[in-house]
Amino acid sequence: MNHYKPMNHHKACIIGAGSSGITTARMLQKNQIPFDWFETSDNIGGNWYYNNPNDMSACYQSLHIDTSKTVLQFDEFPLPESAPDYLHHSDIYTYLNDYVDFCGLRDQITFNAEVIEASLSKEKLWRVELRNGDSHHYDLLFICNGHHWSPRWPTPRFNGNFNGIEIHSHEYLTPFEPHDMRNKNILVVGVGNSAMDIASELSQRSIAKKLWVSTRRGVYIFPKYVMGKPADKFAVLSPGWLPAPIQRFFMDMAAPLLTGQMEKFGLPKPDFKPSQCHATVSGEFLLRAGGGDISIKPTIQGLEGDQVRFTDDSLENIDVIIYATGYNVEFPFLDSSLVKVVDNQLPLFKRIFIPECPNLFIIGLAQVLPALLPFPREQLKLVDAYLRGKYSLPTADEMHRITLDDQQRYTGHFYKAARHTMQVDSIKYAYEMKKELKAGFKRAKKKGFLLPIPANAGLFENTSKNIKEKLDNIP
Repeated sequence: MNHYKPMNHHKACIIGAGSSGITTARMLQKNQIPFDWFETSDNIGGNWYYNNPNDMSACYQSLHIDTSKTVLQFDEFPLPESAPDYLHHSDIYTYLNDYVDFCGLRDQITFNAEVIEASLSKEKLWRVELRNGDSHHYDLLFICNGHHWSPRWPTPRFNGNFNGIEIHSHEYLTPFEPHDMRNKNILVVGVGNSAMDIASELSQRSIAKKLWVSTRRGVYIFPKYVMGKPADKFAVLSPGWLPAPIQRFFMDMAAPLLTGQMEKFGLPKPDFKPSQCHATVSGEFLLRAGGGDISIKPTIQGLEGDQVRFTDDSLENIDVIIYATGYNVEFPFLDSSLVKVVDNQLPLFKRIFIPECPNLFIIGLAQVLPALLPFPREQLKLVDAYLRGKYSLPTADEMHRITLDDQQRYTGHFYKAARHTMQVDSIKYAYEMKKELKAGFKRAKKKGFLLPIPANAGLFENTSKNIKEKLDNIP
């Protein structure tokens, strides 16, 4: 990587020390760009920090990642050969911590530092204010706060009242925390990956009295292994240049051979093709459903005290409802007029830029197949070139148009749902980013490879400090 060495250094800020924040910090470190790094918790890891004291981790104790180790490791810091195919969340947490120490990044992080506001000044600098009252100015702002921390509940909520326990899957830790689930009648709402895991765990006869899963539509449940190998090893064989309709055709042909007929397990027949939904992966759910440990129910119609009524008019006694209904995309520290999230969707140029804010970078905000962890690395290749003047953005109007085209290409074939607003195929994304880098290089060449963002934050901070010192010395 060519080092970035302008006459006056930019000053950057990173919000969040999860996997995306770590990848961002490594890019800035390699390019010798000074940065401050704020994390609300007492350690790195974000979503992979089980029982995270900031209450933002979605980990439950039994969680294993649904993508294999070969597609999520850092190139410069490979996992050991002895690592399992599918890592436990504690393995990922340890790996991220080891990587931070390998890169010498830990001293860069300010822990227990919550950002409460990030606003753009008239000088086009980012003013970042912390909970403790400190504030700083930056030329560049990197937002890496993730999207698995703000639980999304069913809206509108179901009619009636429920006498039992209602929790979101975000709160679930173990069969005994935050509530003892033993000998309870349990209803899990949803058929995403978290729902599969939690239902499979709790449905064991030694735990739940009885367990149901409620779903409003069918689902294709893909195995973790195909022919003895992690299934995503076959996904990466699809080249990025392959046209998306052809890619989806092959997936629709192959998927039924892998999943079988979901109706045989009591699930509704899917009313969409396998390529029209974010993949649900489980190695255990169908075993539990086929073994009678899990029963399937349609959508909830209403809550009736100790009972739940479903749209087929069946009625069941329920003690606990677990809503595995996804997450909201939120940036509570940003002006909502600047960053507009509508229907859980934030249009971003190449999943990075808001066209009107060329010094704001949103990293890792995507629902990625086959794996999220490598995705920020592809984003930051473009950001790296941009900050060195080797890549130039299109005009704002062009960025809006391209973003709409990209959104249609990546998500237009999915059925409408909040979980599909940020869908990205990481292999195709990496291929297209190479083309975009070439196009941006040509634009930058015409402009004389000018740096896109002036480096003013350091001067502003020094001036502000001098003014404050003078005011403090006034008798």
